[in-house]
Amino acid sequence: MSHPFIPKRAFFEPKALEYPIGQEVYERLQGMNVPITLTGSHNRITGIPGDTSQEAYREAKNTLVVGIKKSLKFAGCKPSAHYQLPLTTSCSSMCEYCYLATTLGKKPYLRVYVNVDEILGQASRYIEERAPEITWFEGAATSDPIPTEYLTGLLYRTIEFFGRQPLGRFRFVTKHDRVDSLLTARHNGHTRFRFSINAASIIEKYEHKTPSLIQRVEAAAKVADKGYPIGFIIAPIFYYSGWEKDYLDLLQELDKQLPKEGRKDITFELISHRFTKRAKNNILEIFPETTLPLEEEERKFKYGQFGYGKYIYQKETIAAMKDYMHEGVQQYFPQAAIEYFV
Repeated sequence: MSHPFIPKRAFFEPKALEYPIGQEVYERLQGMNVPITLTGSHNRITGIPGDTSQEAYREAKNTLVVGIKKSLKFAGCKPSAHYQLPLTTSCSSMCEYCYLATTLGKKPYLRVYVNVDEILGQASRYIEERAPEITWFEGAATSDPIPTEYLTGLLYRTIEFFGRQPLGRFRFVTKHDRVDSLLTARHNGHTRFRFSINAASIIEKYEHKTPSLIQRVEAAAKVADKGYPIGFIIAPIFYYSGWEKDYLDLLQELDKQLPKEGRKDITFELISHRFTKRAKNNILEIFPETTLPLEEEERKFKYGQFGYGKYIYQKETIAAMKDYMHEGVQQYFPQAAIEYFV
């Protein structure tokens, strides 16, 4: 199992200490000798060191901010859920192509929100509004919630909350493998536990500070064993010389490790590589040596649902990738649902 995320520094909104989880996190961090500073707002953190963009980015990834989620108006979350469930923001990994490079900017420090009962209370209201339909919530739209879970227990509480909801369902995704604390949660099949994976060579080259493919697949096998419906996001899928073999190897590794009984309810989400102008600028500033394919002239420009455009592969390339990935998934996981390829 990979090492836990231990922040170099933490900031607390004073109000966060009025909540039991805030108090627990404070005490845990003190026990780990993490320096703690009080801050007026989790949105405006000053005091993260770094003279260059690269240093500021690295230091932000080692910074934990504990606060209150004030706005309880949940954002939408197409195509994967009806709403985002805001438990955490950002993540401790340093993937060069992180899609949050567009939204979180150059200091993507980690945030956790300790007013989880208020957040889940709001989720209840959304569930009631849509009754008798089932309402889905995505817990990892702007974050990877696993690295901080051992400090907060937010996911555990959320999974058990949705386990009690006849009309509420929860899903989240992680690249991390520290899942043991969630294996005992009473989920009742209401949480889909997804893993973001990629070809082993891509993980090695671009996904810094993440567990290996094998470690992630081992974690997925543990989770499937405990009866969670599981899913895999294969993203971003790159098109390069030899890509077919690398992605076939990925599916074979998955096939080798996943227990047979864990395949009854399994989904795949397939996302081809894309980037925005803003993300590209941030990536080049933070990872000036990157070998990511970011040539705009080789891509097709497409407007996205959030009002900014992105550069995607050409139509023929996407069609070839889609056919190949669909065939591969169907060959090894004939009972799986492919939710989308974009």
